[in-house]
Amino acid sequence: MKLATLRDGTRDGRLLVVRADGAAGAPAPAPWITMQRALDDWDAAEIALRSLAAELDVGGLHGFPIDPSQLAAPLPRAYEWVDGSAYLNHVILVRKARGAEPPPTLESDPLVYQGGSGDLLGPRDPIALVDPAWGLDYESEVVVVLGDTPRGTTAADAGPYVRLVMLANDVTLRNLVPNELAKNFGFFQSKPATAFSPFAVTPDELGAAWRGGRLHGRVRSVYNGELIGDCDAGPAMHFSFHDLIAHITKTRRFVAGTILGSGTVSNAERERGISCLAERRMIETIEQGKPTTPFMKVGDRIQIDADIDGWSPFGQIDQRVTGSGGSL
Repeated sequence: MKLATLRDGTRDGRLLVVRADGAAGAPAPAPWITMQRALDDWDAAEIALRSLAAELDVGGLHGFPIDPSQLAAPLPRAYEWVDGSAYLNHVILVRKARGAEPPPTLESDPLVYQGGSGDLLGPRDPIALVDPAWGLDYESEVVVVLGDTPRGTTAADAGPYVRLVMLANDVTLRNLVPNELAKNFGFFQSKPATAFSPFAVTPDELGAAWRGGRLHGRVRSVYNGELIGDCDAGPAMHFSFHDLIAHITKTRRFVAGTILGSGTVSNAERERGISCLAERRMIETIEQGKPTTPFMKVGDRIQIDADIDGWSPFGQIDQRVTGSGGSL
């Protein structure tokens, strides 16, 4: 099942059930008029939403055309946005870029941070560049939306708590990161609003591409018309989403509507490319002694999509960088 949120002038938008091809959709029935309401009442909502999806898919209901520019993030605001760093190649490269060593527990203890969840961007929303000196970068990620998840959930038991899967552009201001981390209190100013794919899908919609708490497909990043990354999201994900759920629930529970990210999709194989500019800059430093690729500037365009045997389940994030009058 595929879901989206249409902007309708309200904070939380209008939940849509979307045809499998992403071309048409219909409003979800009452009382599940927003994504959050559906997640809060998932057992009942899922039945009704799947029934509507089936009608759309077989042509019993035509719906109306989907325009991604009219869509908000599937969850326009979330109770929590927790991002991991499950791709160890990314951790190693980016830490080298700022002269830091990976933690000794790199392979056994996931890294996570808590981002801002009150203002989440839609798939076509611009990225505002307030100050070029801040070092604007994109990050292509896979994310999941959780249902109510109890404290102490084990990785073996985590699967049923994953309600939806989608993509994200976890925007980072790279040049603000070092000073923030030097204070030993984590990211804040360096992590502006995150953007999300047009569609969120239930794990079963992905078929065999969703297994073991991982998306087995490619995450593609096109930067200013160049295919800059075509990374395999499956095997290189050291900590699965199930592992990340076990980690974050060690001391507390999480409510329906929590978004959990994989961190930047990254492959050690250079021919796969990169899912953020920081990795390219680090590779340039290793090979040439200094980075030559600049961070993002006004007018730049980043497109992020997933490819599963030629199928794009989540739709495309397509953002341009604007001046400070845009929205972060």
